[in-house]
Amino acid sequence: MTYIRNYLRLLAGLFLMLLPFSSHAALTIEIVGGAAQQIPIAIVPFAQPADFKGAPQDAMASVIGADLQRSGLFRVLETRGVVNQPTDISQVRYADWAALQAQALTIGSIENLPGNRLKVSFRLLDVLKQTQLAGLEYNIAPNQLRMTAHKIADVIYEKLTGEPGVFATRITYVSKAGKRYSLQVADADGFNSQTVVSSAEPIISPSWSPDGTKLAYVSFEKKKPVVYVQSLVSGQRYVLANFKGNNSAPAWSPDGKRLAIVLTHAANSQVYAINADGTGLQQLTRTSAIDTEPVWSPDGQFIYFTSDRGGSPQIYRMTASGGSPQRMTFDGSYNVSPRISPDGKMLSFIKRDGDIFRVAIQDLMTGQVQVLSETRNDESPSFAPNGRMILYATSMGGRGTLAAVSSDGRVRQRLSDTGGDVREPAWGPRVN
Repeated sequence: MTYIRNYLRLLAGLFLMLLPFSSHAALTIEIVGGAAQQIPIAIVPFAQPADFKGAPQDAMASVIGADLQRSGLFRVLETRGVVNQPTDISQVRYADWAALQAQALTIGSIENLPGNRLKVSFRLLDVLKQTQLAGLEYNIAPNQLRMTAHKIADVIYEKLTGEPGVFATRITYVSKAGKRYSLQVADADGFNSQTVVSSAEPIISPSWSPDGTKLAYVSFEKKKPVVYVQSLVSGQRYVLANFKGNNSAPAWSPDGKRLAIVLTHAANSQVYAINADGTGLQQLTRTSAIDTEPVWSPDGQFIYFTSDRGGSPQIYRMTASGGSPQRMTFDGSYNVSPRISPDGKMLSFIKRDGDIFRVAIQDLMTGQVQVLSETRNDESPSFAPNGRMILYATSMGGRGTLAAVSSDGRVRQRLSDTGGDVREPAWGPRVN
């Protein structure tokens, strides 16, 4: 069965239960395209003791290199042809790396510590200026090696681009194994996928809390859509909204104290706000139209949402306390699923052109719109915490998959699950 593509899908994805799913497996990422200018960087395999029982010697360097290359902003150079493989800054011969045309060089080491701990050290060097740009040490457990590599990649990314990296963040998405739907959380590169909750009934609309410790989502386990909040720390969950009718489309406020939700308990779909403990329900929209898919602006002053109050689904904005909405999208007759960039300057959404649904972005200052994706059945866009990439769901080869595109449209990624369909992605926040 193909994606349901009528306006009833605006009811916060209630009809996703009709879509086919198959078994779940780890996500893999394929890079398509890249930035016009890429920074050439050499990453030397980390030195490690002979009795080290962890990952292979080049594992840290491989994860760091894969992270940087996946961004589309870096060209990772082959280092095995260089005779001198330094592990300390005193061993670096800059001429060797300049001959390789490297602008930056990363070296590092892994050492055993008492109590089954590890010390990971790394240095980021400017080859042209022959200076150190960054140097850090991490005291970690052995199972934290991969996440530490992501953190190192974040440091490198920020030092060389001036923007914060997002390699140590996480994503969530919905999949299904057999007849059970599952809400998954994985590292941003698709590894370490874990099941947060599993159900025989559909799960949709996951939303991260600002501190990255909780997920709000919609489950049909009570034979109707109910909003839950699940702790990723304790594993405990509670019902946030189970009012008469449908409860759907949760979205956290930037301070984590409230959520916007969509209810039908008094009329058709309308936007409400509710405290994070389930108290203080407040109706924000009052119209005979369908209002759905709310999302907060990063400063907490506005809520963007989808509505057909003008005759076709478009994106509107109102103050966080309600009031008269302002229409935001005018390019085309069908624009849904708003998401705001972390700096509050860009609006991402799904734009329909005929029977094609693609990820678009709009400059909120100028109103200029650019279509970013090249796929045809896109939905559920989600900004990376630095605003550089947009994660979304699409359809390839007759099944659902995830993809990502840079906010300038130059870098594209395909996140494939060899086991079956995945969808409903949301990119988690940067956390310490």
